[in-house]
Amino acid sequence: MYNPQLETFLHVVDAGSFNKAAERLYISPPAVIKQINLLEESLDVQLFIRTHRGLVLTKAGQSLYQDVKYIIQYCKDSVTRAKNAMQESGGIIRIGTSPMTPAQVLVDLWPKVQKYCPNVKFQLIPFENTPENAREILGNLGQNIDVVAGAFDETMLNLRRCAGLELSREPICCAVSIHHTLAQKEKLTVQDLYGENLMLMRRGWSHYVDLLRDDLWKNHPQIHIVDFQFYDVAIFNQCENRDCVLMAIENWRYVHPLLKILPVDWNYTIPFGLLHSPTPTPTVKQFLDAVERAAGP
Repeated sequence: MYNPQLETFLHVVDAGSFNKAAERLYISPPAVIKQINLLEESLDVQLFIRTHRGLVLTKAGQSLYQDVKYIIQYCKDSVTRAKNAMQESGGIIRIGTSPMTPAQVLVDLWPKVQKYCPNVKFQLIPFENTPENAREILGNLGQNIDVVAGAFDETMLNLRRCAGLELSREPICCAVSIHHTLAQKEKLTVQDLYGENLMLMRRGWSHYVDLLRDDLWKNHPQIHIVDFQFYDVAIFNQCENRDCVLMAIENWRYVHPLLKILPVDWNYTIPFGLLHSPTPTPTVKQFLDAVERAAGP
């Protein structure tokens, strides 16, 4: 699917030398050097500058390094999805799962769901949470993945060309580092956020988040709002490393072990449920109906 020399390149960059990369790959240093030379030859670019002090990435090497992790993971995920597509899909619901789209809500509901559709089984399909994967998976639900659990609103559904089954309205919370002074609290007030950097998804991602944003801008200018483009683990790392406050929901409590998710005394919520194809198969439709009944009062 992809040139395996790319993986060697990745190890060399991360290790900082051919010898250390060889140790991690359990091959000889000359074999590593040969693979890098072949990669540079096939790409017709110089990736490293060899000096007596070690290896230095060229600009081409820096550019390739930024993309290669995604290339490798994307190819691995593609193989997984292809293998899943070969399996008989009748009676199996393929549930996409990532740190931002945990399947725990379905695991919790499963005993009740089975009462309404006892012949249906589910299969968890992990995927890396990247903007590219979000576009591909949500725009093609029903092909390799049937449902994904997550927060959404009509704006996002229209943008991603999918449909949503709302299961709950989740309170909008805040995540902070366990070392942050606010982590000592069990619940935050809006005033607790004064002087803090509050990380919010960019305008237009969710109508519900935009309502919160407008309220804070108008009535609480003491809070410094920091926009970001996409929820992934890197954003949670940034929150922890820079001692910021991150808008979150309780369902993400296991994304980062060093973050604590706290409720806030505002009345803002966001829909949470299952994203699925606008034209689900009969099996998926049966499953969605069962989930809706199981989640009901």
